[in-house]
Amino acid sequence: MQTNKLRMAIRATAAVAAVGLAAQANALSLNVNDDVDAELYGFARLNMSYDFNADRAVSTRAGSFNGGDDDIEGHFGADVQQSRLGVKVNHSSGVALTVEGDFRGSGNSAGSLRMRHAYGEYKGFMAGRNWSNFTSFVGNTPTLDFDSLAGTAGSQDRTEQIRYTTGALSFAIEDPIGQSVEGGNERTSAPAISARIEDSVDALSYSAAALASQVTYDDGSTDESTVGYAVFGAMSLQLTNLFSVQGALNYTDGANGYLWRSGDNYTGASAYMDGNSIERIEGYGGSIGVSMDLGGGRSVNLGYGMTKLDLDDAVANSTMTDSAAEQNQNVMLNYMWTPVQNVMMGVEYGYFDQETVAGDSSDANRLLFAAQYSF
Repeated sequence: MQTNKLRMAIRATAAVAAVGLAAQANALSLNVNDDVDAELYGFARLNMSYDFNADRAVSTRAGSFNGGDDDIEGHFGADVQQSRLGVKVNHSSGVALTVEGDFRGSGNSAGSLRMRHAYGEYKGFMAGRNWSNFTSFVGNTPTLDFDSLAGTAGSQDRTEQIRYTTGALSFAIEDPIGQSVEGGNERTSAPAISARIEDSVDALSYSAAALASQVTYDDGSTDESTVGYAVFGAMSLQLTNLFSVQGALNYTDGANGYLWRSGDNYTGASAYMDGNSIERIEGYGGSIGVSMDLGGGRSVNLGYGMTKLDLDDAVANSTMTDSAAEQNQNVMLNYMWTPVQNVMMGVEYGYFDQETVAGDSSDANRLLFAAQYSF
């Protein structure tokens, strides 16, 4: 039963590990006409956080690797920004459409509607805004923190793209994510190109992908480009009906926009300028976790993630200083409970640690509570 659920999640590319609950499982059917089948889905969610140390909470009360004053301890906050609403439409011609938004803003109060997904599908082709093809949820450990663990597979973000899927393979041309040059003056000069395989065999689910993305520096007088690369592998192994282990490994070279939760918090710089020459920055990361089903809609999940950038040459030859964030690590331990169908509640402990090139380290401890009703 558990293996079948994993296969369904992979084929739908919608096993979002943030909640451990499929928001679309009980979508509301909309009567349109004989040719159109439409569904309204979503959830209402409350997140509450308490930071024992500096205030590290961002919108959805997710934890940040930096920020806040370490000398001011004890911070509470709550918001409903993770709440979501979406529509799926299927036409008898085979055309499918998905439009989905949530309310995640840049602050900690209720935000305006944010476009998460807006794409159409037909006979293996998909065009619009969707999860990057260089993303997988196969190796993700369920967390309550919306931004989750460092080093999970790929970008863990959405972007505009054209994608073709045939069987377990998918290929995409997409708008690059977070491809920055140290000091600024980056220019998007070409789309990113990616290929991914995602499938399952018995109790093993797996995914692997490769991506190429051009990074360009242009200040009006100097125009230099380089091609960055990224690869990842992810897997989930259902050891028993109650116990699973999952994880991912990532390597990037000039494509750190696709190394999740690197740099200051989300993505690190992909390149730097050494005089008039553009040089790529390497990075790597990974995550690993275990999950246990306690029965009765209850589960316990423990995960660890890390990313590290190779910044020594950038510090020695560019404007970057040794105060730049080099390594991020976090740990999340949670208990999730589904007391009745469509309702999820949970509590999570999170530990965050960031280390600079100079070796200075800052860490934080926090608690997160979530309550969610899905339809």
